[in-house]
Amino acid sequence: MPLEGNWINMKEKALELLKKRKFAELRLLLNDVSPMDVATMIEELDKEDMLLMFRLLSKDLAAETFVEMDSDNQEMLISVFNDKELRAIIDELYLDDVVDIVEEMPAIVVNRILQQADPETRNSINELLKYPKDSAGSIMTIEYVDLKKDMTVEEAFNRIKQVGVDKETIYTCYVTSKNRKLLGIVTVKDLLLADKTTTLDKIMTTNIIYATTLEDKEVVAKKFEKYDFIAMPVVDKETRLVGIITVDDAVDVIQDENTEDFTKMAAMQTSDDTYFKTPVWKQAKNRVLWLLILTLSAAITGTIITNYQTAFAAVPLLVAFLPMLMDTGGNCGAQSSTMIIRGLALDEIRVGDVAKVILKEVGIALLVGLALVLVNMIRIKLMYNSSPLVSQLMIVVGLTLMCTVTIAKVLGATLPILAKACHLDPAMMASPIITTIVDMCTVIIYFGLATKLMDVIPSI
Repeated sequence: MPLEGNWINMKEKALELLKKRKFAELRLLLNDVSPMDVATMIEELDKEDMLLMFRLLSKDLAAETFVEMDSDNQEMLISVFNDKELRAIIDELYLDDVVDIVEEMPAIVVNRILQQADPETRNSINELLKYPKDSAGSIMTIEYVDLKKDMTVEEAFNRIKQVGVDKETIYTCYVTSKNRKLLGIVTVKDLLLADKTTTLDKIMTTNIIYATTLEDKEVVAKKFEKYDFIAMPVVDKETRLVGIITVDDAVDVIQDENTEDFTKMAAMQTSDDTYFKTPVWKQAKNRVLWLLILTLSAAITGTIITNYQTAFAAVPLLVAFLPMLMDTGGNCGAQSSTMIIRGLALDEIRVGDVAKVILKEVGIALLVGLALVLVNMIRIKLMYNSSPLVSQLMIVVGLTLMCTVTIAKVLGATLPILAKACHLDPAMMASPIITTIVDMCTVIIYFGLATKLMDVIPSI
């Protein structure tokens, strides 16, 4: 990929050549640009120039660029492609990419894609579309290199040369039996380092880590992270090899999962579309439900505060510290929940670690709380030294801070683990929910201490 400066210069040169209609020079220039950058460049053009530049691309580059474009532009190009052009694109695409495109398209476009696919490809597409959306089968491809255990290294290389051009990856090859049972894995490195007369059963790896067709794709993606795979075999219930998942598809799954976690942590429903493609009404719908829940739950905090109107009247200074205490509690809870949710996602923290997590968070809370108490006691002493209740106020605020920070840290750590234990997404127990709970606890503790230590009584 070109450096940023070179990329800008190349982009400007390409657009200039397009404007001057110097198509031969433009075609040569585009051949040196990565498919992702070509897609970015094309998507900034109007419809007429987009189609014109796309048709200048070589067959291989056109297919790779098409995959990198967003679904709206893919649909637009399909609508103006003639049957020959569409068939050429489909023939060059890997099967899993075709399936991804089909899943994004309206029915009328899907029908046209399937009509232009050859019968074998059409059957494979329909077969892959039958797998559940979140399963390993839905993201796998059937384009892999299969070998037999009695092949020699030389025969294996001949097989790779024969079929490898149409496969998504040839670095990792799969040794199968006559009925497609997965027996082992052999890499091109293994083949290169072995004698050409060696049979594959002597060099293949038989301790295989694989996915099953119905396994959750997020679990599979974590295996890629853990083992640094570039491809993983997918088998059925009889351990027959039915496909492979490549690292680029695993990365897409990880990215989608991270996006989903971020939205849940912000108390929103997830959306399949990008920000600008999601209509305003749908954005509002995704956000309003949790906001309504949190708003109604916050009314409980308001009711608790109302019960302490007499305390406000007796010591007006109490009101000045309430926002600071509530914000501190919410922030502490958010810190802990973020760390725990991330730890759960990476399998660094497990449900059985809850006791260890609580002990650690209590220790953190004591240190953080002491620092906050010290700073706030100095602040109160400097700002309100003339008040006769300054000593009691320092004690009430200090004790409330310690309690609030501890409760917030423990809740922020335990609620995501509790969600995981109940087979829920830990991201649901993120800062908005924790903040609401901590706010209620803070108000109760704050005014409870004030009534005991400052001779004020709650109003009933």
